[in-house]
Amino acid sequence: AIGAAAGLALIWNLGLWNPMIETLTLVVFATMVAVVIALPVGIAAALSNRLYRVIMPILDFMQTMPAFVYLIPAIPFFGIGSVSAIFATVIFSMPPAIRFTTLGIRQVPVELIEAADAYGATRGQKLFKVQLPLSLPTVMAGINQTIMLALSMAAMIGADGLGSEVWRAIQRLRPGDGFEAGIAVVILAMLLDRLTQSLRKTRQ
Repeated sequence: AIGAAAGLALIWNLGLWNPMIETLTLVVFATMVAVVIALPVGIAAALSNRLYRVIMPILDFMQTMPAFVYLIPAIPFFGIGSVSAIFATVIFSMPPAIRFTTLGIRQVPVELIEAADAYGATRGQKLFKVQLPLSLPTVMAGINQTIMLALSMAAMIGADGLGSEVWRAIQRLRPGDGFEAGIAVVILAMLLDRLTQSLRKTRQ
């Protein structure tokens, strides 16, 4: 708590509070959209071997593609700004949530699934009362990685917020300003990481 307060005070002192809030808003919104899409896809991939074989190469493609490429289809439609940034960030940060959701459900012990079948549980009951609760720590780890990727993308793409501060410093050859914005990104990343880790521990 003391470290978090000191980090936020430093961001305020550097005059980067408003850019930090803009970046946080972009990251939270992009993460929510990514998770809403990723969880159903991950659950479906975990329950269907055929879909799993189809979705894994797509996720490999999404994770190896350079991040800036995702801006190419967005800019002609939305222009350079927050909408394009959210579009690119959602695509870039979605794969970990899908992978971890699939992994968590597939790692549920077969004995527990067989016990649920023996008690006459339906497919939905097995999913919501056995598989998802047991896989929740792994799912939360995936959401944590999604948040980190969303933040790294938001800091690079030059949208409103800390990303624009970094780009402005690069364009004006002012490394000190860029370093300050980078410090703010690191502090925000540490805060979000600790928050999601604490949520995962409470769920356990």
